[in-house]
Amino acid sequence: MQRFFRRHPSSQAWALLAPSGLFLLVFFIAPLFIVLIYSFLERGTYGGVIWQFTAENFQRVFDALYLNVFLRSVYIAVITTVVCLLMGYPLAYWLTTRPPSQRSLLLLLLMIPFWTNFLIRTYAWLTLLRTNTGLINVTLMSLGIIEKPLPLFANDFAIVLGLVYGWLPVMVLPLYAALERLDRSLIEAAEDLYATGFHVFRKIIWPLSLPGVVAGSMLVFIPAIGSFVTPAILGGGKSLMIGNIISNQFLAAHDWPFGSALSMIMMLVMLAATLFYFRSALREDAV
Repeated sequence: MQRFFRRHPSSQAWALLAPSGLFLLVFFIAPLFIVLIYSFLERGTYGGVIWQFTAENFQRVFDALYLNVFLRSVYIAVITTVVCLLMGYPLAYWLTTRPPSQRSLLLLLLMIPFWTNFLIRTYAWLTLLRTNTGLINVTLMSLGIIEKPLPLFANDFAIVLGLVYGWLPVMVLPLYAALERLDRSLIEAAEDLYATGFHVFRKIIWPLSLPGVVAGSMLVFIPAIGSFVTPAILGGGKSLMIGNIISNQFLAAHDWPFGSALSMIMMLVMLAATLFYFRSALREDAV
């Protein structure tokens, strides 16, 4: 066997890739293919599918109702990404200025929330944001700061807050990786040439950190646009996103073909975002 692999090194590479390739084939490609097939079938009278191919499911995706929900999901995902970037960039830059002995501890503290289940963390926000019984409104009203409860729950604000809390560390980590590789001598040279802090940031720090910005933005935008747990809990069932619509089609309406069509459209959007990231990364490497 060893003699065979020595004569055919490519066969050894394929043999090493076989387990992971088989795993992806069974648990990723095959289910994706099933969803693709279901998206072209018709819904049964009492659920299930009828093996009659049609493109009606994809036509329904562009109905005004679902299109508005999709555009609203994109809007919330963009707001979440922008807020994470505005909060995560200064934090990541501050982490790179700490002594090396402190960075590991600070990064560990940043990742601690991921040790708790995402659903539990979302329910924790529910106890804080409820209109009449939430800790924030109860505290402010008991102190006499406000007379009526603030609208902190069952709206877009609550959804964005929950998504930012959940995905902010995902934004910080690639930003930290990009800023840590930054050549500090460039900043010192710019300061020696009397460049202001704004010009140093605009001409040196920001361009060199763009790969981290793009990577962090994609890592936040993609899961945010497909989120359904946060809108379902913090949105109070009033503010739905496309992930909730897909979940309802499978679990409540039992319309698997239409749910599959929505899922395929979502995956195409995520694929486009991923391709945009890789294209931006290649462009940066070329420069």
